[in-house]
Amino acid sequence: MKTRKLGKSELELTTMGLGTWAIGGPWQYGWGPQDDSDSIRTIQAAIDGGINWLDTAPIYGCGHGETVVGQALRQMRQKPLIATKCGLVWNDKREKVSCLDAASIMRECEDSLRRLGVEVIDFYQLHWPQPEAQLEEAWDAMARCVRQGKVRYLGASNVTTAHLERIAKVHPVAAIQPPYSMLRRDIEKELLSYCSTHNIGIVCYSPMQKGLLSGTFSQAKMQALPPDDHRHNDPMFKGDRLAAILAKVDALRPIAARFGKTVGQLAIAWTLRHPAVTSAIVGARTPEQITSLLAAGDWTLDAETIAEIESIIGGK
Repeated sequence: MKTRKLGKSELELTTMGLGTWAIGGPWQYGWGPQDDSDSIRTIQAAIDGGINWLDTAPIYGCGHGETVVGQALRQMRQKPLIATKCGLVWNDKREKVSCLDAASIMRECEDSLRRLGVEVIDFYQLHWPQPEAQLEEAWDAMARCVRQGKVRYLGASNVTTAHLERIAKVHPVAAIQPPYSMLRRDIEKELLSYCSTHNIGIVCYSPMQKGLLSGTFSQAKMQALPPDDHRHNDPMFKGDRLAAILAKVDALRPIAARFGKTVGQLAIAWTLRHPAVTSAIVGARTPEQITSLLAAGDWTLDAETIAEIESIIGGK
């Protein structure tokens, strides 16, 4: 799979990274039950298929996601690059709690290293910039982790250009992790051009919009989701909005089919069309899921196809 340099860092990331949100299993924003053995086989299949980096976070399954990633890493000869996050902890009800206290950030880093079973985190990201008043405090603590040799590069997820201006004064930003898909294009307004200008990498998450653009989602599948799947509370998965999205997916099918590809592959390749995007984070729960999407990492869409897609999904 092709690689792209992550901003000003020395990291070369494959154009697809494996996301492990669902692999964490049940919690406040979980995806329902998940079998750990399936998760480990999925991680191995991603690496065998050419992906060279994994994205995880302590909050995924309240520590369980990182633990499972660590178990998979111990079975591998060739280790992938590891990206994880900080700034979200959890309470006794397995509900997320935003915490940017310096001491908490330092403790999170140590806990992540232990769960993952690694000596250094390649790419450490602030998960959410909340509470905003403590943004610099958290970033300074993350910078200390770099100076202590526990982390190589820093990034931030779900941030604005204003946030980036603030934290860049404390320590360089290697990359950001925003949501980006055919259905969620907010970063096209400002962030894409800002990151291009400042040589900041972009690793976008949810390129298939939580499965809506996979080409396999349907009204019936929505009804069959486990009760604790957080998508039940996502407005995109309800009523007329869901029906409209599924109609767009049906319209995209002939385009993908013309190239012998799936809608899911098309959705991923579409996010990668922009030169500012370093890599797309693709979530998967089974080896078959990730294997079926690998071809997207090397698929370059031509201008005519991009225009055809735009006519279906609508403008910015």
